[in-house]
Amino acid sequence: MSLSRAPRSIVLVPGAVVAALTLTACGGGSSGTAGGGGDTNFVTDTGGVATVAKGERRAPGKLAGETLAGGRLDVADLRGKVVVMNIWGSWCTPCRAEAKHFAKVSKEYKAKGVEFVGINVRDSNKQTAVNFEKDFGIEYSSLYDPISKLILNGFPKGTLNPQGIPSTIVLDRDGKIAARALTALNEERLRSLIAPLAAETPTGRADAKPAGRTADKADK
Repeated sequence: MSLSRAPRSIVLVPGAVVAALTLTACGGGSSGTAGGGGDTNFVTDTGGVATVAKGERRAPGKLAGETLAGGRLDVADLRGKVVVMNIWGSWCTPCRAEAKHFAKVSKEYKAKGVEFVGINVRDSNKQTAVNFEKDFGIEYSSLYDPISKLILNGFPKGTLNPQGIPSTIVLDRDGKIAARALTALNEERLRSLIAPLAAETPTGRADAKPAGRTADKADK
């Protein structure tokens, strides 16, 4: 969906966020050539997917805060697991199209040490976003980021960062940004994004933080 047809105009997001993300609301696809700036060493394809070689990956900034259910979640506590972060909004048509696939694949991969985390953006009414998750059977937690503050601060320049809604960012078991999709994903494409990273062995095992809870009791 083009920006002009998006249900909620991008100008509602603070100008700094717009500049940092160059978000195309409800983008249906991408050439896959966009990066985070600078000498990134990204490997991109024409389907909106980019990856980073293991030795070139960087950690995200702080991605922690309140969840839609009112709990607390810090993505850093999940180090040791592959973390699939989906940036979504209940108002976004492609987000609705991919939601059932994320719900299904998240359950399939949980036993393989893969954790899913949503980042809900630009939903001023939290209950609308909560209802979205219930409607599509999404059981994993979503950070609530209505003004895209987490997105702005969590993905440094030069990394694979969200540049559209929906976007999916995958962290490896060392907690580093390894892959990104700038398009809605079906089950097959989502599995193909996750599988290589799920098969990797973490390199920083000695100092790695143990994989923590996805949320506190208030989030369940």
